[in-house]
Amino acid sequence: MSKPPLWTSDAMAEAMRAAASGSLPRDVFGISIDSRTLAPGDAYFAIKGDVHDGHDFVAAALNAGAALAVVERAQRAKFAADAPLLVVDDVLDGLRELGRAARARLDAKIIAVTGSVGKTSTKEALRGVLGAQGETHASVASFNNHWGVPLSLARCPADVRYAVFEIGMNHAGEIEPLVKMVRPHVVIITTVEPVHLEFFSGIEAIADAKAEIFAGLVPGGTAVLNRDNAMFKRLTDSARKAGVGRVVSFGADVEADARLLDVALHADCSAVHATIFGRDVTYKLGIPGRHIAMNSLAVLAAAETVGADLALAALALSHVQPAAGRGVRRALEFGQSEATLIDESYNANPASMVAALGVLGQVPVGPQGRRIVVLGDMLELGPAGPELHRDLAESVRNNAIDLVFCCGPLMRNLWDALSSGKRGGYAETAAALESQVVAAIRAGDVLMIKGSLGSRMKTIVTALEKRFPGKTARDDAAV
Repeated sequence: MSKPPLWTSDAMAEAMRAAASGSLPRDVFGISIDSRTLAPGDAYFAIKGDVHDGHDFVAAALNAGAALAVVERAQRAKFAADAPLLVVDDVLDGLRELGRAARARLDAKIIAVTGSVGKTSTKEALRGVLGAQGETHASVASFNNHWGVPLSLARCPADVRYAVFEIGMNHAGEIEPLVKMVRPHVVIITTVEPVHLEFFSGIEAIADAKAEIFAGLVPGGTAVLNRDNAMFKRLTDSARKAGVGRVVSFGADVEADARLLDVALHADCSAVHATIFGRDVTYKLGIPGRHIAMNSLAVLAAAETVGADLALAALALSHVQPAAGRGVRRALEFGQSEATLIDESYNANPASMVAALGVLGQVPVGPQGRRIVVLGDMLELGPAGPELHRDLAESVRNNAIDLVFCCGPLMRNLWDALSSGKRGGYAETAAALESQVVAAIRAGDVLMIKGSLGSRMKTIVTALEKRFPGKTARDDAAV
């Protein structure tokens, strides 16, 4: 069965108020902003990025089979007269307009997710839970910013039953325009933690920035909030002031609407006992960690709110797997033996670091094996950065971590706070630390790598996978 078209070129032109140029195909099957990964039949949007101008790759996109390219009027003369183009004043504005048009044609139930920690894993859990009950669209990777949200909207088929969008920020004022495009029926704020402190006066200001998500809720919409978080009352007050129709809470608090009763934490899964709106539910989670278990309550509360079957939703959680760079496990082969690599390299902040170290502490090691963690700088923490890095020493001690490798000037603070027996190695950069880590690992070890994206910890993950090729470790709970 052939893939149905996502848009017609006429509908795109109307939505973006674009001028058509060249011989345009009737149908467009996808939306792309990357000439290297687009599929034949996609529309290519020539967005200007921080490093590259997409207009420089229009020819490559068309040669790769793009149905058409969306370009700005000021650069139209660069391309052949017969090139299939939609010409707009600004390409990113055009993408935003297409995203709004995509939202206008939807009859789906829509959920938007934000929070200091756990946005992507919660979004992916919703994708799995709702996808088991009806056609579901969700943003890929962490497409949660000024171009990622409209791109995710523009890619949404008109006939889906559910849609899930992740919305991020690191400055005040960024969430509101994005959520007003999405116009969700349900919003989730996973938690509010001291992240991006470089750009905020304190955690209350972070909570206020997260609360911007209430501005886009459809009338009568629902906010799902973490009752265990210190900012719960502040967020609830903001929701009421914004006219939110209903506030639903989740957590271990006795008054939570989705309440955690018990959780058994295992090395690669968790067993959860909870009540969701008064209904008793027991389920297995395919991703380990208490923080994941807490966010699963929000997933079930949101799923129930948009009309999904609660029992089926809970069952589907056993099949949820971590997203790339957020806990994916690989077996690293050492002849007839192996070590385990846990890739947490996508991002990091103080809360997610503590949670990840807690997960590592649950993982059993092999014979003569050790728990090893390789940590890169947590960025955007402002003046509190050195202390927040130094404070990780307590979590290292509490979770039976045997060896710590640190890289970056901020992680030097943790390195200095460690006992000499726990010091594995230190370097200023991930590239400089790479050889130390590769040389140290041995069969039976469990190794976790984590840091902010800008600390480039993925380079060490790649080096280990190349040196010790193995396979993705699969959790029995997810099979």
